[in-house]
Amino acid sequence: MQFNLDHLDVLVVSCLGIALRGIVSLSSYSGLSTPPMFGDYEAQRHWQEITYNLPTKEWYTNTTSNDLMYWGLDYPPLTAYHSYLLGRIAYSINSSYVELYKSRGYESEEHKSFMRLSVLVADLLVYIPACIMLAKNLPNKKLFLAVLTLLICYPGLILIDNGHFQYNNISLGFMMMAIAAILQDSYVWSALLFSLALNYKQMELYHALPFFVILLRVSLSERNYVRKVTKLLQIGLVTIATFGILWLPWIFSKQSFMATLNRLFPFNRGVFEDKVANVWCSLNVVYKFKENFTNSQMALLCLSATLCVVLPLNIHAFLKGQKKTFMLALFNTALAFFLFSFQVHEKSILLAAIPAINLFQYMPFNTVAFLKISFLSMLPLFMKDCLCVPYFCLMFGFSCSLRYFIQVVYSENIKIQKLLRLLMLGMDATIFLISLVSIFVPSPARFPHLWPLFISVFCCGCFLILLFISIAHQLNIEKYLYRIFYKFVPDVIMK
Repeated sequence: MQFNLDHLDVLVVSCLGIALRGIVSLSSYSGLSTPPMFGDYEAQRHWQEITYNLPTKEWYTNTTSNDLMYWGLDYPPLTAYHSYLLGRIAYSINSSYVELYKSRGYESEEHKSFMRLSVLVADLLVYIPACIMLAKNLPNKKLFLAVLTLLICYPGLILIDNGHFQYNNISLGFMMMAIAAILQDSYVWSALLFSLALNYKQMELYHALPFFVILLRVSLSERNYVRKVTKLLQIGLVTIATFGILWLPWIFSKQSFMATLNRLFPFNRGVFEDKVANVWCSLNVVYKFKENFTNSQMALLCLSATLCVVLPLNIHAFLKGQKKTFMLALFNTALAFFLFSFQVHEKSILLAAIPAINLFQYMPFNTVAFLKISFLSMLPLFMKDCLCVPYFCLMFGFSCSLRYFIQVVYSENIKIQKLLRLLMLGMDATIFLISLVSIFVPSPARFPHLWPLFISVFCCGCFLILLFISIAHQLNIEKYLYRIFYKFVPDVIMK
């Protein structure tokens, strides 16, 4: 840290983040009063029921007591242990919360308060400390406050975790701690923390390749052979030990181990669910992939397309061996996985959004644009959960803060400020108009999914452009793009 940290600033931003989460927590949640399956809220409650009442070997196995067709546990062991802990607490408060069989679809104001508080506790213990740890690595106080505010108050994560209902804050928090450890040259700690993130949610595989590359590069950069081997062994042993301890109940039984893996990677679900802003869903408008490819063929196609994008980027990151390149590769890889990989959910864009905020110091406008578009891309999900009012409130507040932070970054360049103000105004107007139409204008009877699909295709196009620009930044050729761009900017705007 190259500046004096003002603890009052940190406290104010943290309290703002908690206040926003608390207000959103009063809203609806996924699957409220919609039997028989309800939604993600019920899934999290059901996992507490299963892990509390059944032995560990049955958590991922279909049995008479554990019907995997009803929200079967499909996240790694650390999520299961977290569910078990919450299940014990829930039982001590009211045994009806986790009573086997009978608690399915359980809803009450008291239970909602318990569940909402469990997310806020995770924010306080994991996510917000991780935000502070990461932001402290920035070179000055202005950037620190900007990035800290963006990380803590990003509305996409708030509405997903504290509205829709999930615990993405835990896996993302561990991932951010792992980034902070790399920036502070604590590579063994980074391996441990990222292993925890990956064992909480398998979607952290979106970030795995850049972490592997930077840790391998650091190990091989040691001056002599002994130090290289020692560093590799330290990182490898910590990773293996973490996985071994967390997976201990399942690794001694091939049947249990394979059952767990099948739950974590269920390829039978298809290439995408609902209308997600990635390439395959967008292209599906003109070419029906699900009708012309089997799941296995589609999985291979997705894998090939994803690797074609991410492998060159991570090879470049390995050769450069710079922390800035690692940060860029982390975002580029996560976004490429979202756009091209198999079985993508709307919520998966969060895996690219957090690394995007970390790039604010390098490409502020692109970061701002991505955060706005990523928030819009989740609107169809928020509409299902009746979260439109908090969506508009958070969108307005976040847009104002983004405009302020852009002015702070470009405070010495009035021409750039003017251009970016116009661009952001146009972007805000477009997003606001799309949001209004999607919510208040009914889709034609012939095309009932018109607006969700339009949002997906529009956001996918924006993501592809932003990915291209970010790749140019990683390859250090962005200046050529900007020269071309400025040739098409009218002089009257720049005066």
